Amino acid sequence: MTKSPTDKVTIKKYANRRLYDTESSSYVTLDRLAQMIREGRDFEVVDAKTGDDITHQVLTQIIVEEEARGGATLLPVNFLRQIIGLYGNSMQGLVPQYLESAMAGFQKNQTAFHEAFGANIFTDLAKRNMAMFEQFTARSADTRQDAPASPEPGNGGEVDALRAELEALKAKVDKLGR
Repeated sequence: MTKSPTDKVTIKKYANRRLYDTESSSYVTLDRLAQMIREGRDFEVVDAKTGDDITHQVLTQIIVEEEARGGATLLPVNFLRQIIGLYGNSMQGLVPQYLESAMAGFQKNQTAFHEAFGANIFTDLAKRNMAMFEQFTARSADTRQDAPASPEPGNGGEVDALRAELEALKAKVDKLGR
């Protein structure tokens, strides 16, 4: 029987720390498991010898590796300290449900944001900002070369238009937040 992409894949972890994907009949890396998550694939990781579900430990290991890669981290130090401080605390039992609920809300808002503004809004804004900056620097160079030091009267129109667009975007974000 062929598995569909929505079926849960079983990954076996052997004593030598290797991970075996039973669907593809091949060994995989933690990076491949992270990619599967990004693709929306569901999997469980079991200890090959005992059959114990060790998915939680492997997912935690993936997070540790992602955070250690350098560059931008996802988990701020203060958040990590707060999480560590909750271990053994009377609130420890409530934290997983709270975090799941918070992430579900975040995903819902992210989906609504993408539907309202499109996935490329930040790319588009960055391109517009860069074009404006290039125009500004070109005008500044022209102004310095052959014009008096006073600004040209028509340059504020582009800035005003961008301000209006920004206000409209803020209004949409505020509306989504309600």
